[in-house]
Amino acid sequence: MARPAAVSADQIRATVLAMLAEAGDASPSAGAAGSALPVTRERFRRAVSVRRLRARLGAGDPAVLSRALNAIETELVQAGLTQVALPGLPDAIAQQMRALWAAAVSVQLDDVVRLRQHAQQVAADADTARHDADVRCEMLRVELGELRERLTARDTELADLRARTASAVERAGALTAASADLQTRLDAARTTLEGARATYATALTDMRARYDGLSKRLLQETEHQRHALAAERERLITQLADAQTRIAALEGLRERLLDEVASGRDAHRQAAAEATALLTVVTEQRRTLAALQTQQTIPTQAPRRRARPHPARSVPSGQTSAVATLAAAPRPPSRPPRTPRPSHLRRRPSP
Repeated sequence: MARPAAVSADQIRATVLAMLAEAGDASPSAGAAGSALPVTRERFRRAVSVRRLRARLGAGDPAVLSRALNAIETELVQAGLTQVALPGLPDAIAQQMRALWAAAVSVQLDDVVRLRQHAQQVAADADTARHDADVRCEMLRVELGELRERLTARDTELADLRARTASAVERAGALTAASADLQTRLDAARTTLEGARATYATALTDMRARYDGLSKRLLQETEHQRHALAAERERLITQLADAQTRIAALEGLRERLLDEVASGRDAHRQAAAEATALLTVVTEQRRTLAALQTQQTIPTQAPRRRARPHPARSVPSGQTSAVATLAAAPRPPSRPPRTPRPSHLRRRPSP
């Protein structure tokens, strides 16, 4: 649809007439009596222009204003021709001729205005139709672009499908050849399987016969081994009873020997204690003897006196000989050596 005009034709016409009146040109509607000079093209161009008219109106399309000014200029110039004086004619006739001319011009102007309005309406309709056609053309162009894109996508898809079809045909041929080969191999495998089944049936029959014989033989050997195992078990039970009896006897002997070893250890400990006491006595006697020997070796300058035996230091002869014997005797060991236990007396783990 055409965009509505910012300024109407009536506003343009009123503004142009006002500008002409301000410039000193009378309006054609004022009549012949009070009219000034007729409007010519030069005076109209000097008084009115598109720039001045647009500045006076404050808005408007320059092209629309130019077309309106051309129409108003033509109308005013033709109307101004009616005011031209005709020389050699009476005033009444000239006035009648001017009236006739004005009527003809008015009729013609009415026709021109009507035709112009009709042309403007046709032009507006044409512009509207052209705009609608442009919109439809643009829509059709967009649809055409979309259709072209769809066609391109379909062509691409069709080419892809054709390639896939060709590949599928090739694969189908290869699969057909492979299927024929597999069928041949299947027939050969079936023949081989039938032969293997026959061989397996024969071998199974022989194996069953051998299995029956081996089963009977195994049952016989199992029975024989069961009897032998029972006899061996009875023999082992008898030997176990004898071994338990001997173990009991050996346990009694071990306990007895342990008691003897314990009594021997006690006697040895007592002898060691006695030897220690005797050693203490011998040591004391040795000290006493050393003291006596020291006293005998000291020179005496005093007059000799008869030595009196000291009751505490006198040692009987028999005791002296006993002390010397003990001193000469070897020192007994503090602990007797441990004799290893016989292997038959060692404790065995209980079964």
